[in-house]
Amino acid sequence: MLEPVMFTGGLYKHDLVVELVEDLGGYVLQKNVTQSEVILLILIPSEDKPVLEALIKELRGELVRAPLAGTEVAVVTPTLAIHHLPHTACDIAEYLRRHGSKTNMMGLARGVGREIAQINEYETALINEHDAAVFIFGNFRECIRRKESLYRNITVPVVVTGGPEIDKSELPYAFEYVSSIGRVAHRARKATEIGTLDSIIESVGRALDKTRADITKDPLTTSPPRVMDAVREQVPDVEYSYSPLPIALNLGGVRVKLPYERYKDAVKAVTFDEGVTLGEIATIRPSRMKDYILVRILPASETGYIF
Repeated sequence: MLEPVMFTGGLYKHDLVVELVEDLGGYVLQKNVTQSEVILLILIPSEDKPVLEALIKELRGELVRAPLAGTEVAVVTPTLAIHHLPHTACDIAEYLRRHGSKTNMMGLARGVGREIAQINEYETALINEHDAAVFIFGNFRECIRRKESLYRNITVPVVVTGGPEIDKSELPYAFEYVSSIGRVAHRARKATEIGTLDSIIESVGRALDKTRADITKDPLTTSPPRVMDAVREQVPDVEYSYSPLPIALNLGGVRVKLPYERYKDAVKAVTFDEGVTLGEIATIRPSRMKDYILVRILPASETGYIF
């Protein structure tokens, strides 16, 4: 099992960390350089983590677990109107990105009104393509309770946020509920507000860890980062995608941001060193997001092997 971690340290000799990760069979998902400091989001085999920790200690760096690394999270508000899209939504989305997740913000087409709020099949399917979802509600307890119908049929873990204190038992379809973050007219600056954002990160992290634990019961045939590297190498047109992240990682696969009809055959034909093609070990279908290509890796119970 690959462990998601984040390295923070000096730019000098950070290439030793990159080389060690690659030698151990891990992956560097993201690299951010700020003047003399570098931040690396890494996936490393769990059993080899002590080796990496020893090197980073020698380099006087810091290594912390980053459960959001290599995941995609939907940040959902009832609508994109100013009534439902306050500063809170932007704060949450930005904070999730800072901790390693790829986020997509969504506003529902029919989310207005406590009694008549709805979510359609297209929106449900799009949210289900993510690893988790954060539903952002306001300050009214009864409104939050009534709008559980918006995420009742969502199959990925859902973290609900709102202003009032509500017992988790009152929201049976939510993975967790985080209070004290309703509608506010300013960006989060106070220590208490940042603390609430940290609570959301912890809740989403627990949800993603639960998904990882479920996957280990029936492991994927291969790892999503390996699929990402193979697609990037054998479908070079992906590097010319206008998206800032041409291949988005999920816990169960990847989203390749190329037109489905034009590139589906090329993606299916991606071949691994073991002699199998991606089409043999994964389902490849059109994504609900801009006609991209959604790759979902099949579990070992269906293919009969792991590599």
